[in-house]
Amino acid sequence: MQKIKSLMARQGLKSPQESMADLSPVENLRIPSKEELRELREQPIDPQAEQEIINSIEEVYFSNDSFDMVQHELEKLPPELNLQELEEYRDKLKRQQSAVSKKVADLILEKQPSYVKELERVTALQTNLQLAAVICTNARRQLSVAKEGFTEASLGLLANQRKRQLLTGLLKSLRTIKTLQRTDVRLSEMLEEEDYPGAIQLCLECQKAASTFKHYSCISELNSKLQDTLEQIEEQLDVALSKTCKHFDVSHYTKVQLAYKLLGKTQIAMDQLHMHFTQAIHNTVFQVVLGYVELCAGNADTKFQKMQYKDLCTHITLDSYIPCLTDLCKALWEVMLSYHRTMQWHEEQDTQENTCTPDDAAAAESDELVVDRGYVKKKLEHGLTRIWQDVQLKVKAYILGTDMSNFKYDDFIVVLDVISRLMQVGEEFCGSKSEVLQESIKRQSINYFKNYHRARLEELRMFLENETWELCPVKSNFNIAQLHEFKFMGQCRSPSVSPSRQAVSSSTPAQEELFLFQQYLQEGNPFEMHIEHKEEETEDVLASNGYESDELEKSVYQDYDSDSDVPEELKQDYVDEQTGDVPLKSVSRETIRSKKKSDYNLNKTNAPILTNTTLNVIRLVGKYMQMMNILKPIAFDVIHCVSQLFDYYLYAVYTFFGRNDMYESSGLGLISSRLRTTLNRIQESLIDMESVGEAAGVHGPGEDRKEKVPSPHLSQMVVLTNSGTLYGLAQRVVATESLVFLAEQFESLQSHLDTMMPAAKKPFLQQFYSQTVSTASELRKPIYWIVAAKAIDYEQMLLMMAGVKWDIREIMSQHNVYVDVLLKEFEQFNKRLGDVSRHVRIPLPVSNVLWEHCIRLANRTLVEGYANVKKCSNEGRALMQLDFQQFLMKLEKLTDLRPIPDKEFVETYIKAYYLTENDMEQFIKNHREYSMKQLANLVNVCLGSHINKKARQKLLAAIDDIDRPKR
Repeated sequence: MQKIKSLMARQGLKSPQESMADLSPVENLRIPSKEELRELREQPIDPQAEQEIINSIEEVYFSNDSFDMVQHELEKLPPELNLQELEEYRDKLKRQQSAVSKKVADLILEKQPSYVKELERVTALQTNLQLAAVICTNARRQLSVAKEGFTEASLGLLANQRKRQLLTGLLKSLRTIKTLQRTDVRLSEMLEEEDYPGAIQLCLECQKAASTFKHYSCISELNSKLQDTLEQIEEQLDVALSKTCKHFDVSHYTKVQLAYKLLGKTQIAMDQLHMHFTQAIHNTVFQVVLGYVELCAGNADTKFQKMQYKDLCTHITLDSYIPCLTDLCKALWEVMLSYHRTMQWHEEQDTQENTCTPDDAAAAESDELVVDRGYVKKKLEHGLTRIWQDVQLKVKAYILGTDMSNFKYDDFIVVLDVISRLMQVGEEFCGSKSEVLQESIKRQSINYFKNYHRARLEELRMFLENETWELCPVKSNFNIAQLHEFKFMGQCRSPSVSPSRQAVSSSTPAQEELFLFQQYLQEGNPFEMHIEHKEEETEDVLASNGYESDELEKSVYQDYDSDSDVPEELKQDYVDEQTGDVPLKSVSRETIRSKKKSDYNLNKTNAPILTNTTLNVIRLVGKYMQMMNILKPIAFDVIHCVSQLFDYYLYAVYTFFGRNDMYESSGLGLISSRLRTTLNRIQESLIDMESVGEAAGVHGPGEDRKEKVPSPHLSQMVVLTNSGTLYGLAQRVVATESLVFLAEQFESLQSHLDTMMPAAKKPFLQQFYSQTVSTASELRKPIYWIVAAKAIDYEQMLLMMAGVKWDIREIMSQHNVYVDVLLKEFEQFNKRLGDVSRHVRIPLPVSNVLWEHCIRLANRTLVEGYANVKKCSNEGRALMQLDFQQFLMKLEKLTDLRPIPDKEFVETYIKAYYLTENDMEQFIKNHREYSMKQLANLVNVCLGSHINKKARQKLLAAIDDIDRPKR
């Protein structure tokens, strides 16, 4: 029963008696006793009246709060008490109390059966609770026994084991923590050793371990420190990546890439790498140029460090231009080689990864790895063009930063050579045609070449005006390929390959097939050879003379050492070399002195005839072709200038030795229409005729005049009026044959020039060769005609022929004296030719032209002499034939020229004396080579004796008709 009460107490339940007892004293007073309840029930009352009484009770009495009704009623009392009112009020309260009590009693009686029933249930519950208490007591007793017998012993052991395991784990964690705290030292050591993959691997493992032990407060701080260390490693890794841009090292780059792969930042690494390459190019070129600028500026206060690269390039001096350009290209080569090797490394990696079987590859490679590889490959391929573009722009700024128009030729060729090599590097690097470099070097080349060519033309004019047209002694097997300027043609290589590779290719032809990036992959630099000064090679082109006596040899040296025997142009060349002007490599005294023998006996059969000026022109052509060979974009400009060199030389030779109005009226057609057109073209396009006149520079636009050169004047040392030297025949032969030799050299160069000429401009080259070069040999006729016209006294022969009597009546067996005189003139001419040939070899074509001219002039003089005859008989005609036959017979012994020129010209004229009137009319129409006077003589002298006056007038009229169109 006690347990049930306690249960009710825990649940807040109370027995009815206790509930009654809990009421306050006042409330207890309010509860009616049983007697009162009975009385109340017995008292009849109106329920409605009773309800009204209850309703009249104040609301405050029904509140749930603790309520002191006594206090409430006392507070309601008025200040002045009235007994009657108090009694009435008391009665009212009693009635209310009685009504309430009666209502409560009714309710209690109403619930009485339920109360009894519930009380019975409580009694039964109390009984059950007592039984449960007994069961629980027994269970607790048994549990106590089990605890003592089993739990405390066995479970204690388990608890201790678990505690031991926890402590072991804790010890392991503490050791790991200790290791983690010592990681910083090891990381620093690995970074010093540049073992970036190991450092990152260690750092990542530490981070993983730190995340495992993040519940320890000391580890949370370590984790943030490891993150900072990882970022620091990434920064050092970026620096290490930038180092590969200049000096690529396979092991170093492999470590860096592996490190980025561990970080999962392969793509970011490639972006960073390209940024570093761009930066490396900029920094490299700036530092190279800055170094040279500061070196040359000395102690100048100019702040070069703050200048833009483009402005810095304008401060490079001429002396330091080529070394700086070479170093610039060397440095850029290192950067490009590093990029090339970077690409090679990635290609090898891809190849190694692809060698595994497809199944293995599929298992080994994740999708992310495939994406990374594809990204890297595309990025590297795209970077080729970008890097080469950066290189081109940097070199372009350097090229255009200096005016090269005043460079020495050899220096400019070195510049072209370096840029040509750089363009070759670009082609191998990314297949680029280097348009930026080509355009910039083309601009500089055209600017330089115009100035250079102008100076060379002026120099050529000076040479020509000082030329004494003496032989330049060269070997009989002389060839332009022996000259340094044409060495580049001896190499079997593409014209785009720079001349500087010749030394390499000639010594190691097998290496020529290698690309530059293969040849210089491990060591060396394709631009290294330019820093070495090219040693002056010796040319073995001078003739040896066969002198065996030391004294004779010595005397030859003495002769050459005396200034009187050295031609003016050789002296000038020597002076030019001393003053540092662009040298036209001529046979100077120094060169001659360096030879063991020099030949005065120059009449060797195969020795080419050329002068020092010719050699200079050939050398110039070689230099021009070198420039053209290296830089094809200006090929047309160069070839045009080459043609001007030949044009000017041809025009000079014609002006000096061939211009004469005498042969214009000779009727021999010495100058062909093609040659005349060529000479007129040269005069109009190249020769500045106004500079000769007094009003020089007044007429014509300045630019036009700038492209032209004044006409040259023959040196006063050259005498062409002395009959003893056959009117300067030796000089004429040297001049003319040197021109022919020059033309032959041009012919040999045609195919090479044609390959370098742009397709659109090839007609110009063909026209130059067909209309100019091929006409060189045609100058022989007008030049040697002047000698032939003066060498023999044709006027004396005419006078002697005029004294011969031709109207004889008997056949003569003896020829006339004038034939012997004429033959003596020819013998004298032949002797003089022999004298000249001892000094200058006279080639067969020249002697043939000379003999042809002399014989033609002699034959025409004979015809002219026969045409002056006033009276002539048939016997006289026979005498003419006898004279002519005698002349031919003796002449054939003097010359090997066959057939004798104009033989038919004389014979036909003599035989025409025998023609009839009708035949003569036809003869006049068919033979227009005879002059009007000569034809008229035939009519008057021959036919006049046996035709009438009318017929003679008719024939003379026919002659006049033929002559009229000429007038």
